[in-house]
Amino acid sequence: MTKSTVEIHVLDKQVRLLQPADGAFRTSLDSVMLAAACPAQKGDHVLDLGCGVGGASFCLTFRCPEIRLSGIEREQVYYDLAQQNAALNDVSDRTEFYCCDIRDFEVPQKPIYDQVMLNPPFREAGDHTPSPHELRAVAHGHQDDELSLEDWIKVAHELVKNGGGVTIIYPASGTDRIIRALGKRFGAVEIIPLWPRASVEAKRVIIRAIKDRKTPARIHAGLVLHKEDGSYTDEAEHVLRGASALVFM
Repeated sequence: MTKSTVEIHVLDKQVRLLQPADGAFRTSLDSVMLAAACPAQKGDHVLDLGCGVGGASFCLTFRCPEIRLSGIEREQVYYDLAQQNAALNDVSDRTEFYCCDIRDFEVPQKPIYDQVMLNPPFREAGDHTPSPHELRAVAHGHQDDELSLEDWIKVAHELVKNGGGVTIIYPASGTDRIIRALGKRFGAVEIIPLWPRASVEAKRVIIRAIKDRKTPARIHAGLVLHKEDGSYTDEAEHVLRGASALVFM
């Protein structure tokens, strides 16, 4: 580990992650929740689209040790750290990472991924004042050549098998944008709000959908993250420390 990186631990210190020490976008609760919501099964091949340093990737491989996982990351510094994190968590033999823009990723003749998960940039380029830190600005969507949300969904649709799923975490205020982007490509949409506390407006939502399905959408009760005293609820603890799957109910 160099001076430019810091090691953090998630899932009750069971997953180790190297990430940039200063200024750049970092692994957060979003990554843990995204991995917990991905309905991967034994033998599945999962793609983490825009994987960063692999925060969600390695949370998922810890919970589901009998899957294969691939990640695509455009920024070289994050890609390099994802490779190091694979070794750090002893999963190099069942993970692979590609350093490229998702628009340049070679789409196989036949989709090979059972599940795709993504935490796409949540601001369209030009919508907000960009961060002075280049990598953080890119992560938030502040770049002239940044993909639109529709581009991310289109690539996910091209890469996932028929009947396979996409799992997304996104600001709750942008739920309508996600639904529009899913369009006719995905159906059987499920939405689970993540409530900071009971009776407080959700800041994030998890959205799952299935390729080429037309089943009506469902909105679930959601997960309350914190008690009134600020500590995690028992349900949140099961996910954040116990590495449990996020149950949609």
